[in-house]
Amino acid sequence: MKVLGIDTSSLATSVAVIEDNKLICEYTINTKKTHSQKLMPMIENMLNISDLNINEIDLIAVCEGPGSFTGLRIAMATAKAIAHVNNLPIVGVNSVELLAGNMNLCDKKICSILDAQRTQVYMGQYKFENNRLVELKGVDVVEIDELIEELKNTNEEWIIVGEAVYKYEDKIKDIANIHVPAPSHNVSKASSLCSIAIEKYNNNIDVYDCYSINPLYIRKSQAEVQYDEKMKRLNDGK
Repeated sequence: MKVLGIDTSSLATSVAVIEDNKLICEYTINTKKTHSQKLMPMIENMLNISDLNINEIDLIAVCEGPGSFTGLRIAMATAKAIAHVNNLPIVGVNSVELLAGNMNLCDKKICSILDAQRTQVYMGQYKFENNRLVELKGVDVVEIDELIEELKNTNEEWIIVGEAVYKYEDKIKDIANIHVPAPSHNVSKASSLCSIAIEKYNNNIDVYDCYSINPLYIRKSQAEVQYDEKMKRLNDGK
C-alpha cells in the first residue's frame, strides 16, 4: 500500500510517500515561502523523481490541525482534490500527534507543542508503548508557563518537541526533567504522518472520504476574534 502524506499545518511544508514500511521519498521545506507556492510543485517533483504516478497511491494522509488556519485549508483542499479524482480514502492525523511520531522508540513521555500566538501553545502528550503511540492528553491550547510548570512538577522525564521549543527555549533549557530533541525532530514530517496514518487505517480510526474530512480548529482565527470584538463594541454602544 502506497501512502501520500501532506502537511502544511505549521511553517514547514512536508510531503512524503511510504510504501508499506519503506520510505520512498520525502520533501520538507521549512521556510517562510507560502504553502500555496510550495505544495503542488513539491508533490509533483517528489512523484516524478520517485518514478511514481498519482494513480498508484492507495491512501492519502493529511494533517488536520491545529495550526495555521490558511495552511490547514491548503493541505486539506489538496488532499480532498486528489482523493476525489482518484476515489481514495483519507486519514486525518492531528499536528501534535504527528510531532510525537517523530520520537519513535523514545522511552520518555512526549509533549508536543506548536505556537498558538500570544503566550499559548497547541499541546498534546503521548508515550510509546510496544512501538505504538499512546495518547496521554489530547490536543489542547494552553498557556506555556502553565504547561512547563505542570511538566516540571511531575518529576518524570519529558521530551518536549515541536517548532515552539525555539520560541520558548529560555523557559525550557534550565529545567532538569524536560529535554529538547535534535532540530530534525522538531519539524513536522510527512513520513511520521504516513506512519501514524497507516496504523490508524489498519484499525479503522479517523478514516474519511473527500467529503467528510475537515480541518481541526481548536479556537477561532484572529480575524474571527477581531470581528467578534468589533461586534461586541458596536452592541455595547447601543
